[in-house]
Amino acid sequence: MKKKGGRKILGFMVKEEKEENRGSIEFQVFSFTNKIRRLASHLELHKKDFSSERGLRRLLGKRRRLLAYLAKKNRVRYKKLIGQLNIREQ
Repeated sequence: MKKKGGRKILGFMVKEEKEENRGSIEFQVFSFTNKIRRLASHLELHKKDFSSERGLRRLLGKRRRLLAYLAKKNRVRYKKLIGQLNIREQ
């Protein structure tokens, strides 16, 4: 991962700041995945942090719904995205 402007960005998501489409499904799933990974590592240290666990579950649900929508609309983009993010197929 590379640092750009204070945020972690994967190589395939690196674009000019003006051209970055934050509303795209790919960017939203990428953002949720980063938050999920950060929360998961937090919960490994703090096993009894139930409010963070609830937040993790909410993010997982949002990401799952976005991925289901993308899989239904465009299977090729879906396969490419889950391959790049290294997450398993739903």
